[in-house]
Amino acid sequence: MRILGIDPGLQITGFGLIDVDGPQLGYVASGTIRTAEAPRGDLPARIRLIFDGVREVVSTYQPDAAALEIVFVNVNPQSTLLLGQARGAALAALVAGSPPLPVGEYTAVQMKQAVTGHGGAAKAQIQAMVQHLLKLPGRPGKDAADALGIAITHAHASRSFAALAQATPLARRQHALYRGGRSY
Repeated sequence: MRILGIDPGLQITGFGLIDVDGPQLGYVASGTIRTAEAPRGDLPARIRLIFDGVREVVSTYQPDAAALEIVFVNVNPQSTLLLGQARGAALAALVAGSPPLPVGEYTAVQMKQAVTGHGGAAKAQIQAMVQHLLKLPGRPGKDAADALGIAITHAHASRSFAALAQATPLARRQHALYRGGRSY
């Protein structure tokens, strides 16, 4: 299964793709979608760049599933709203295809726990563990590492969700909601 992870941001949106074969994880690609070419105050142009960039990644790499970071309220409510719009553009791009990609959603803390073992990990720790887990020759950039971390989290969680779904049809949804993540 090929999984696309997205770390949404209004200026820089990270993406990372991994292939999953049982417990084996394989690196496919990673990078960033930057909106610097749009004027700073032109929100619609930035949203369009994010949407088009995610659609291009989906078209190029043909993932089977996607995972997206959940946005929480920051100190600045305006920043949270803008980030939410960037996240919405990425989410819309993921489900705009035919058929739409199944999308899992995880918090930054869930990703940090899945990748490093604790929810308070620093960016450098995430980069180092992603490098180690995917056997990369160097550390990926911060945004790409977060996106790869989201994809890794989904790879681990999807196996757990599948096992729970075997036990009861509602277990997958209930488990995801209990843990604070969402999966559709």
